[in-house]
Amino acid sequence: MSMATTFDRERRAAREIALLAGRVVLERYEQGFSVEWKAKDDPVTEADRAANELILERLHREFPGDPVLSEESSDDLVRLGADRLWIVDPLDGTRDFVDRTGEFAVMIGLALAGEPVAGAVCQPLGSHLWHAARGQGAVVETADGVAPVRVSAIAEPAAMRLVVTRSHRYAQIEEIMQVLGISQERPLGSVGLKVGAIAGGEADLYIHLSPGIKEWDTCAPGIILSEAGGTITDCVGRPLPYNQRDVARRQGVVASNGRAHERIIAALAPVVQRAGL
Repeated sequence: MSMATTFDRERRAAREIALLAGRVVLERYEQGFSVEWKAKDDPVTEADRAANELILERLHREFPGDPVLSEESSDDLVRLGADRLWIVDPLDGTRDFVDRTGEFAVMIGLALAGEPVAGAVCQPLGSHLWHAARGQGAVVETADGVAPVRVSAIAEPAAMRLVVTRSHRYAQIEEIMQVLGISQERPLGSVGLKVGAIAGGEADLYIHLSPGIKEWDTCAPGIILSEAGGTITDCVGRPLPYNQRDVARRQGVVASNGRAHERIIAALAPVVQRAGL
């Protein structure tokens, strides 16, 4: 079987389950919801839990031999012995959900031997659904239909449009913009939506200089971006591994259209060093 068809079933399943979970999330969003706090600036809602329950049930039914790593489930580490691993964020951008910006997403990805190979990102409010599989390219579904997504051709870092987190502005963002000569920025919520904007050529670069991002934040967006022609690494240019004991991205994340990724990593080196990554 060719690589182009190997993950077609997984891609379709990720798409369908993300769409169903997105409907659950949107229902809670429209009807009202309670909020709890796992930690300061780390909210969780009944929408997170309801979406998680649906996703786990469907994945276990469709792929009974595959373990699942989810932000909203305890991690028993049994997954470490598995070649395949589903990696799930049932509600990425919970803070944006709570703040009612609409910029939240359901994200479901599959990693094989530590690399993302299929995934879907669903934005329930706005009806955007990105999905991809290795060797098949990436598409976005909207009310207008299905269309392939492709990164922009902008190759000069100073001309790039930087997506930044809407809910908080970390200390180094001004320094990053100065070092790269960037003047255009676009606030967005969910990591999946930020990467989706880059994959579709609506933005060009995302940089996160902290270990707050986890495997579930980058798995589905990562395969979508790479299939759209972009690049995602840590802040020193290394690939992002999956199914690690420590799921945190300790060296941060850089996602770009791939046109000047190595130049960007090199320019960021002093900033990254001062940040202690």
